Amino acid sequence: MKRLRSLTLVFVLALLGAAAALAVQPDEILPDPALEARARALSRELRCMVCQNQSIDDSDAPLARDLRLLVRERLTAGDSDDKVLGFLTARYGEFVLLNPRFTWRTALLWLMPAGLLLVGACGLFFFVRRNRSIAAALDPGDSGLSAAEQARLTELVGGAADEPMRLK
Repeated sequence: MKRLRSLTLVFVLALLGAAAALAVQPDEILPDPALEARARALSRELRCMVCQNQSIDDSDAPLARDLRLLVRERLTAGDSDDKVLGFLTARYGEFVLLNPRFTWRTALLWLMPAGLLLVGACGLFFFVRRNRSIAAALDPGDSGLSAAEQARLTELVGGAADEPMRLK
């Protein structure tokens, strides 16, 4: 039992260590800690074009390494963060950004979730409203007939109006 606990602990620690490991190689790290922090922040915003759902900071792909080196090269040259992102966006398109900017070209991407939620809420509202009106129409206590009309209906049906209809 003690061995199982030890193995479980080692496994959990290995998983936590793997999550913290990043793909940045030691030879990529800049000597200036401020520039390196900016490079890491920018690398977390850029998509690996090979992996597509990973940032270049997390990817081991050769293209991600090239992009990380390019980011560091531009930062050492004195570019601002916006200039680096603008350069990479001009070169690779908006797809290189993990969180695309809100522009007229990406408006559908940003507004679609809210639009779908709104359409779903309206659909649910009309569905519930329709079912309430159908239930009210089928309510035998509220037939909309006057007392004389209800009596005449009962006479015509032969007293069976108060009983539920049964198929023979």
